[in-house]
Amino acid sequence: MKNDTKELESLVEIKNSSLRTKDKKDAGTIHEVKTHLPLGQLGSSHALKKLAQTADSQDQNDRIVQEVKKAIERIGQRTFQIGVIGLGYVGLPLAIAFARKDFRVKGFDIDAEKIELLNQGKSYIRQIKEEIIQELKVKQFTCTSDFNQLCDMDAILICVPTPLTEAREPDLSFVIESTKQISKQLRKNQIIILESTTYPTTTRSVLLPILEASGLEVGKDFFLAFSPEREDPGNPTHSVVHIPKVVGGIDELSGDLAEAIYRSIVPAVVRVSSTEVAEATKILENTYRAINIALVNEMKLLYDRMGIDIWEVIEAAKTKPFGFQAFYPGPGLGGHCIPLDPFYLSWVAKKYGMNTRFIELAGEINTAMPAFVIQKLGDALNDRALPIRGAKITILGMAYKKDVDDPRESPGFELLDRLLQKGAIVSYNDPHIPVLPKMRHYPHHQPMKSQELTPEFLQSQDAFLLTTDHSAYDWEYILRYAKLIIDTRNATKNRQVSRGQVVAA
Repeated sequence: MKNDTKELESLVEIKNSSLRTKDKKDAGTIHEVKTHLPLGQLGSSHALKKLAQTADSQDQNDRIVQEVKKAIERIGQRTFQIGVIGLGYVGLPLAIAFARKDFRVKGFDIDAEKIELLNQGKSYIRQIKEEIIQELKVKQFTCTSDFNQLCDMDAILICVPTPLTEAREPDLSFVIESTKQISKQLRKNQIIILESTTYPTTTRSVLLPILEASGLEVGKDFFLAFSPEREDPGNPTHSVVHIPKVVGGIDELSGDLAEAIYRSIVPAVVRVSSTEVAEATKILENTYRAINIALVNEMKLLYDRMGIDIWEVIEAAKTKPFGFQAFYPGPGLGGHCIPLDPFYLSWVAKKYGMNTRFIELAGEINTAMPAFVIQKLGDALNDRALPIRGAKITILGMAYKKDVDDPRESPGFELLDRLLQKGAIVSYNDPHIPVLPKMRHYPHHQPMKSQELTPEFLQSQDAFLLTTDHSAYDWEYILRYAKLIIDTRNATKNRQVSRGQVVAA
């Protein structure tokens, strides 16, 4: 018994232990609660050890809370360093947003050409002017391919691609590799935030184990959150600094720190309860669009057979001031989100024993649109006694959307591929894409340059396939010389055309 008493006395001085409590009238205030109990009243050795451990744990929690408070103060003082992995259409605008708010920002990318251009003050994204990059160099915005420098960052934001495999399954290789690089350099009090769109549970089930393999513990040594990107390339009113940011932490303090970071650059932060809710929010946003676009695409197929103009129908329907939002048909889905993200949800749903039939059906309809467009083109050429094989056909617009230089997942590449397979002589014009980049789904495509739309060139082509209605196109000029235009965007509406010169598709 004497030995037990000595052991208890050496374990802890209970009278000096500080415990955290919350005043019922003033929630959140930290008080010191001191106990002055004789050892005989404290019970067994086990109970006292447990109480000592609780005190130690509370001391540790207090330390972590204080570290987060210090970090938030540094965010306000702009001494908090931001690292951004992936300097594409999401990462670069995000890095710029932080740099413009006087944060020290370092961009990381495996593409050495991008790094060299940025460090020279040059831009490779059309809507980001070179003057902006040069302005940011003065604000201590730097870029590197050296991932060993991640250890110098206080926050690391992951903005890398999340494509699909050929089997239409999630390809998280870029996210995983980025997380492995972070894990090698991970230090105490850093926060890691994933922005790349992915399926719910990714942050917890994929990133967290890799990061904790470093020996550090989340919520104690480092912090982890998810905040989905909401970038709309080419839209000046919907840039990152104008859009509310959804934030979900792996734990409460991670969420607090992530929220403080984003509050410094966006108009509002929408705090959600977990990383899973934040991940699911992004998937819902994009699935909503994909399904509604599929609906109008299917209506287009039906109304085409019925001789009804889908565009006129939509214009009339959207005059209803409630209960309707206009979506528009096209030659297929493009971009970094809509064609891909819903299938991330479909994939994870199967792990929970469920098939997402709406998503699968929408995917079937949207991916079938290029075939419909080629059929309309073939019929129009046939009316002129011309086969597709050997016909000179120019695709107008290879970007996935209007007035951007972003070709990711553009339906133009699928249309190009189908035309080449049918033996057509294919050219393209895009005022924002002078040379077609290599695309992972079409590695067999030969390099192509955008053709200038001279009167001679316009007259030499058998047909023009309009896939992207860039504002730079002068339709009156093009219609003056073009023999046939297959219009998938209703761009020639209300233009004076010759009979049969324009075919809607």
